[in-house]
Amino acid sequence: METDTRNEIMRATRRALCTHGYAELTIQRIADESSLSTAAIHYHFDTKEGLLRAFLGETLDGFEGKLAARASDPRERLETFLNVVFSPPQDDDGEFAVALMELKAQAPFHEAYRDRLVEMDELMRGVVADAVRDGIESDHFRDADPETVARLVVTAINATHARQVALGEDPEETRRLIEADLRERLGWSPEVAA
Repeated sequence: METDTRNEIMRATRRALCTHGYAELTIQRIADESSLSTAAIHYHFDTKEGLLRAFLGETLDGFEGKLAARASDPRERLETFLNVVFSPPQDDDGEFAVALMELKAQAPFHEAYRDRLVEMDELMRGVVADAVRDGIESDHFRDADPETVARLVVTAINATHARQVALGEDPEETRRLIEADLRERLGWSPEVAA
């Protein structure tokens, strides 16, 4: 598929998902958000589920890309990770968080969605665990189990997403809790990382 066409379909999917939600999302509504016809979109994606699977893959790739510039200092890597996770896109007023929550709610019924969400979870836990492991080895962090720390951080992030969407809670509340836990558990300091 031509890159420009795929990018247009992905951007239109995001806009339509944010505007209409998962339940009301149709290929027609995606087409309405683009310069493409429904036939053109169907030419590239047989079903809405296939399109949404690709959309989740693009979202995962974008997130992974933001984390790609890995600093050698594990303290900086943790800070970068938290900045990426807790910094919403410039053009987002919370609609994408709602849309993503709706897709997460579909995961028990769509294995392909669940697989993509598992990939996202594994990526996040891997970034945190690697930074913790490297920080312990370089004597920047106190000894701790990297996998346990990663699971705790990512679980808190997932809970933050639910609390933000369902309760209107500011994600910065959880970020402060995560940072406090990392300071206490590891001796990590975001001020040192900067």
